[in-house]
Amino acid sequence: MKKLALVHTSATLIPVFQELCQAFLPGVQVFNIVDDFLVKNIIASGSLTPTIAKQVVGYVESAQMGGADQVLVTCSSIGPAVELSEHLVDIPVLRVDQPMADKAVAMGTRIGVIATLSSTLEPTADLISRRAEVASKKIQLEAVLCEGAFDALMRGDAATHDQKVTEVLKQLASKVDVIVLAQASMARVVANLNPSEKKVPILSSPQIAIEYLASQQALS
Repeated sequence: MKKLALVHTSATLIPVFQELCQAFLPGVQVFNIVDDFLVKNIIASGSLTPTIAKQVVGYVESAQMGGADQVLVTCSSIGPAVELSEHLVDIPVLRVDQPMADKAVAMGTRIGVIATLSSTLEPTADLISRRAEVASKKIQLEAVLCEGAFDALMRGDAATHDQKVTEVLKQLASKVDVIVLAQASMARVVANLNPSEKKVPILSSPQIAIEYLASQQALS
């Protein structure tokens, strides 16, 4: 049986990906590696530091030693470190937002990106720009930070978080062809939107990433 390692920066994502893996990768054994201090340290430092990058690489190497045939890192904030780790192990490594970025580039030329953390917004926007270059496609990228939404969520005020994200989604929908959610935690906001409020496609990384893995030979 093939093994997939999921590297998380929040334990709250485990059930999300567990459900998706059961649906799309029923014949694959999944195990999780979690370190919720990675993002906290990025927020404290203001960016992805060399020390944090080394930690990410270490978790990917641990996943390989644990017998993984493929690694999926589910946090966009540490994406650059994930790309670095690809060259240091002998198994495929995927950052969760790459399939989503490719899908967004294929769907339109005006792409909106929203996040509640600047440490996530910047790496995701950069990835989309680079994937557009790979696809030889010119795009217009509009990246928007939902000010105050993350702090509200950390205070336990999910309603304020959802309201702020919803407002940005509505504003951005009139300007772009497709919207990318830089954080998986915002997907539940989309689920609560009225159909009339979903004027353009809104992409979230978890399901797109798992569907992508299901199509790859590494786990077949």
